[in-house]
Amino acid sequence: MRLTLPRPAISRLGIKLFAVILVVNVAISGLVFLGVSRSLDQGFIDYLDQTQTQRAETLAAGLAEEWARRGDWQWLRESPRAWHRLVRRQLWPGAGPAPVGIERQLGDPRDFVLHDGTGLPVIGLPPDDDEEAATLRWLPIEHKGERVGTLGYRPPEQLMARMERIFLSRQQRNLGIIIGALGLASLLLAGGLSWWLGRRTRGMALATRRLTEGDYGTRLTERGRDELARLSRDFNVLAATLEASREARSRWVSDIAHELRTPLSVLRGEIEAMQDGIRALDPDSLHSLSQEVGQLERLVADLRLLSQSDAGALEVQLAPIDLAESLAQRLEEAGGWLDDSGIALEQAIQGPAWIRGDASRLRQLWSNLLDNTCAYTRAPGRLRVVLARDAGGPVVTWEDSAPGVPAAVLPRLTERLYRVEGSRSRASGGSGLGLSIATALVKAHGGEMTAAASPLGGLRWTLRFPPLDDATLREETP
Repeated sequence: MRLTLPRPAISRLGIKLFAVILVVNVAISGLVFLGVSRSLDQGFIDYLDQTQTQRAETLAAGLAEEWARRGDWQWLRESPRAWHRLVRRQLWPGAGPAPVGIERQLGDPRDFVLHDGTGLPVIGLPPDDDEEAATLRWLPIEHKGERVGTLGYRPPEQLMARMERIFLSRQQRNLGIIIGALGLASLLLAGGLSWWLGRRTRGMALATRRLTEGDYGTRLTERGRDELARLSRDFNVLAATLEASREARSRWVSDIAHELRTPLSVLRGEIEAMQDGIRALDPDSLHSLSQEVGQLERLVADLRLLSQSDAGALEVQLAPIDLAESLAQRLEEAGGWLDDSGIALEQAIQGPAWIRGDASRLRQLWSNLLDNTCAYTRAPGRLRVVLARDAGGPVVTWEDSAPGVPAAVLPRLTERLYRVEGSRSRASGGSGLGLSIATALVKAHGGEMTAAASPLGGLRWTLRFPPLDDATLREETP
């Protein structure tokens, strides 16, 4: 089932994400604000310094021309307004009646002081503060090589108080608006991102909790192609795998109970018959009981082997061994068994084929495959065993004649207690664990075992084993 999220309380993860994103953005905005403000301050002072110096030089040149035309500074002493007009005309030629803003502040006549050639003030008396007067900068006014006056002007540091109110305050206000807008955008982004991510993680947490409680039907909605979407897909695969494992385990327990019930029922029936005197306690009865006990022992041993394989604890003593010799020897020993079952053996074994293997486990592998062939191949039948080598190592091909199996069930043949006909009749073969054990034994040797249809009409099993290189063979062979 698909997971439907309730309306939960605020996610702690969402709160943390919101706080982290917001704090980081506010910190970045503050650093940007301080950096830009400092840069504006220093840059503006440099700008004022250059501009004020240029204007003072321009005004000094204009005053020299006025001296040449009038011959003295008395006209400025008599008419302070003439000083204002002169400054505005020299610094703002072609401008309107009065410049505005920063330009007006940079061209304020009060920022200039004019002294005559003897050093007496003409206009723009110096400030009363001697320390402030000492900071004025001076430019000579010359006419035909003769100094006729001196022009003093305030340095930009003394103009900053007034300039900050006009320019810096305006720029910092604009910058503050930008930073505020950025902070608001960060707030919205942090809130949206934390809500979106928190909602998805809450869904995953809730689904995981349901999974741990045994609800393997839980599924997450897969949206998008990001990492969270891939995590949702992986979660759904995990849930499906756990659900399939639970069903397989339940089916396996049921099948094992069925397999155990049959010999136990036979044993119980025969023992009760002997107790009631219906059947005599003779060697034949004891032999029948012994067969049933042996069947139980084989089933328990097979189950133990598979459980060890699942736990990775299957006892396998790997050592260099010739796979061709092991296979040929077992087939030779099974000649009478195959003859009794009406099965003709064809073999083509190319040796040697060295691998790292366990002799007893390989013998058990060949025995399980022989048992499967003899149990299910109709007489007269054929068994073809081929051992060859390819680039990947030794390959054993084991194929028999009819009957075959549908292609759809080939992948299920190695499932535990699986039979193609679907019945649990023990007359059709063994416990149903032989092929599962064979697969486990091949994997224990680092190989793989796959099923396919055989040209002979039955099954073809392909067993691939990793090779043993010559250098390792020489080192490990006594």
